[in-house]
Amino acid sequence: MSREVSALERARLGHRPELPDILTGGFRNVTFEEGDATTAVRDVDRIEASFPKTFGRPGLDLVEGGGLQDARALSVGVVLSGGQAPGGHNVITGLFDAIRAVHAGSRLFGFLGGPRGLFTGDHRQLTAEVLAPYRNTGGFDLIGGGRDKLESAEQLAACRATCEKLSLDGLVIVGGDDSNTNAATVAEYFIDQGVETVVAGVPKTIDGDLKENGVEASFGFDTATKVYSELIGNICRDAASARKYWHFIKLMGRNASHVALECGLRTHANITLIGEEVQERRATLDQVVEHVALIVKRRAEAGKNYGVCIVPEGLIEFIPEIRVLIGELNRILHEDAKYFESLSLFSDRQEFVNRKLSRDSSYAFSCLPVRIQQQLLLERDAHGNVQVSRIDTEAMLVEKVTERIGEMQARGEFAGRLQVQDHFFGYEGRCAAPSNFDAAYTYALGHLAAALIAFGKTGYMCAVQKLVAPPGEWHAAGVPLTSMMQIEDRKGRPTPVIGKALVHTEGRPFLELAARRSRWEIEDDFVFPGAIQYFGPREISGLPTMTLLLEHGQDPAPAP
Repeated sequence: MSREVSALERARLGHRPELPDILTGGFRNVTFEEGDATTAVRDVDRIEASFPKTFGRPGLDLVEGGGLQDARALSVGVVLSGGQAPGGHNVITGLFDAIRAVHAGSRLFGFLGGPRGLFTGDHRQLTAEVLAPYRNTGGFDLIGGGRDKLESAEQLAACRATCEKLSLDGLVIVGGDDSNTNAATVAEYFIDQGVETVVAGVPKTIDGDLKENGVEASFGFDTATKVYSELIGNICRDAASARKYWHFIKLMGRNASHVALECGLRTHANITLIGEEVQERRATLDQVVEHVALIVKRRAEAGKNYGVCIVPEGLIEFIPEIRVLIGELNRILHEDAKYFESLSLFSDRQEFVNRKLSRDSSYAFSCLPVRIQQQLLLERDAHGNVQVSRIDTEAMLVEKVTERIGEMQARGEFAGRLQVQDHFFGYEGRCAAPSNFDAAYTYALGHLAAALIAFGKTGYMCAVQKLVAPPGEWHAAGVPLTSMMQIEDRKGRPTPVIGKALVHTEGRPFLELAARRSRWEIEDDFVFPGAIQYFGPREISGLPTMTLLLEHGQDPAPAP
């Protein structure tokens, strides 16, 4: 029985994303040109020691000339790793179309449930008929995703067995920084073991923190921020209409504030907090609260007892004393995991960690609302990190700001009213139908992954560049995975990982926000982006994010 689809979904299924010219034609008139040898972001010697087979590889540019000499049938596997992001299905369809353009007998296998499907061998063959209902759709429901690591000797040996059993010429790992760290590990292991399967990584995360070193953007960021900006714009309109609520909106962005920054630029919310700025200024929690409370006060004095405040999901980890506290908690919960889990009462857990914490961290912990204390003690993720999406940072800020306004009222310093609504926009954007930009970008990434495999280039991340140009003019490149790596502490030990790209406070996107926010704090200069547009002129339906435009020196719109 066929599934019922909406009118929009039916139209999107027939949409054909525009490809960069360099990626058309089955790679018969192009070749990869090697650049200079690369190094690592930092900790060079340790990264080289960990990846002796793949370290130092040259960057690659796909250019005209030469051509694929061995146009044989390819067998390729694909894994969707980590959280969902709009466009994952188009990476797969782009990969399928590309390998079939190389040779009609090429085969594509999808590993089910993320990396676990790879080391358990759980897979399905992806044919044209299977893929047809998934073109330009959101979500990862075609093959599912997962967050398993690929690091133990047993897991790597199982991956090898799976790839050899299916005679895979290539393995494409679609994911964020941790997932592409997995890809680097597998590529290194395969070379060491003489496995001929080429490993290629694809940059995916709505958080926007997998970029730099030639990777201009992670896919999904464009679509997700447009979804969130529509919702925030709606709330801005509601705030200006009802004129009685302050809305505190937490947005996804576990380790970086790119989502908050993009949405702040698109909507002109009254307050957009940027975690990286808080960290740079070494602002305490009390100082952040005071900053927000003073804006609430100034607007109330202007007769505006309403407003919108954007809060990045990872804000709590950028506040210096909380960051130190979380680091200590991560260590304690890792070292004493069994005993901690044996404590069933929160009061016992609270007492236990307070005995283990340093004096300053114990004080910081005790100053937090009890609900936040409880959330900070929840189970860590697979990498030993606190799950910040489960921490109600926006509610904590609301409670603290409300307390501060109450103190002002008691001293006769605040004569307005403060009524608050809090929101968390996260899952609403992860599986949206990809925007035209993300649909084209991910389709191109799938083709580029196929090119790396066809030319035997292992250990690279796909990098589609010049993204502010029309898709036909985009450039295709390969960035060595090891060139994006550094050493970080994971579960109490130094570990090679691909680093997260944070918001640069000297970068043009942040400076644009900084230059205009004093006006937005007091005036109602809201912008209402509306829903994602899939049809119409490119300036409406194909425009990239403001972040990308600003980073490339372009003005998103004329200044008012």
